[in-house]
Amino acid sequence: MAGLGLIGGSIARALGERGWHVTGDDERSERREQALELGIVHDLGLDPDAEITFVATPVLTLVDQVQRALKETHGLVTDVGSVKGAVTAAVDDPRFVGGHPMAGSELEGLSGADGNMFQGAVWVLTPTATTPDSTFATVAAVVAELGADVVALPADRHDQVVAVISHVPHLTAATLMGLASDRAEEHAALLRLAAGGFRDMTRIASGQPNIWLDICAENRDAILSALDGLIGGLSQMRSVVDGDDRAELHRLLSKAREARANLPVRGTHPDELAEMRIPILDRTGSAAEVFTLAAELGVNISSFEVVHSVEGNRGVAVVLVDAAMAELYRGGLMARGYRPAVQRLS
Repeated sequence: MAGLGLIGGSIARALGERGWHVTGDDERSERREQALELGIVHDLGLDPDAEITFVATPVLTLVDQVQRALKETHGLVTDVGSVKGAVTAAVDDPRFVGGHPMAGSELEGLSGADGNMFQGAVWVLTPTATTPDSTFATVAAVVAELGADVVALPADRHDQVVAVISHVPHLTAATLMGLASDRAEEHAALLRLAAGGFRDMTRIASGQPNIWLDICAENRDAILSALDGLIGGLSQMRSVVDGDDRAELHRLLSKAREARANLPVRGTHPDELAEMRIPILDRTGSAAEVFTLAAELGVNISSFEVVHSVEGNRGVAVVLVDAAMAELYRGGLMARGYRPAVQRLS
């Protein structure tokens, strides 16, 4: 483990709770010692023989730290940065695949480290066209062991998506809190009345500001594009409200309500799932392609494993998906040359 902050500490704790031997390093000596004292890591430093090394350092340091991990260890390497374009472009090594767990906490440092943080969370992996199937499958399996749902996306697509669902919402929450704080000087009761929806909507503004300086620098283009979209949407909403266009306002609010209701949820009942057995094609990146297609089609992969096929040395990806989406996913796979078999669980 390279980096023992909130996310790195949580990964280390989660691995340790599942029987892994965990070593860890951090640029801050007091954090290293704290991790050892708390039992979050078993030894200090990077283990040259580690099966997998997670790099959980600030996004502007990821390239250097990933390259360091590849140089000092013999196993696989992944990172947890919320911006993937730069590190994926800079590191072309068959032992590396980029990653981003969509999880966190308002707490900071090792005091907030939680081994259950990734249960039910989405963990994005960003393989490239040259990522070996074995690298992707192994990293995905470890991530799934921590309780996360694995989603594969190209790095540029990931950065565009997180700008909309994570980065701009944080900046929006910070702006709303700034507005409320400024208005509180005029209306002393304002912040005392700020509860319910306002508190929920601005909760993420309580996150540590330091990491956002690097995120905004590293993902500037995607964030600016998303901000332009938000500003355009707010300008439209302003015009609708200003013109007292009740029909259009109702349409916009209804559209948003419907979209919110259709956000995906995690499947929990076996009778809602289908097992798909997908022979992996004999070409680099085919395992990652299976996951990337699922993300493109909005299909949630609840569980997976890779097993050896009796036909030669090809592998078979065994995945569980929502039964209602199985045929859509099957069709997409067949269009790409795969021949999946589908069986509904009961």
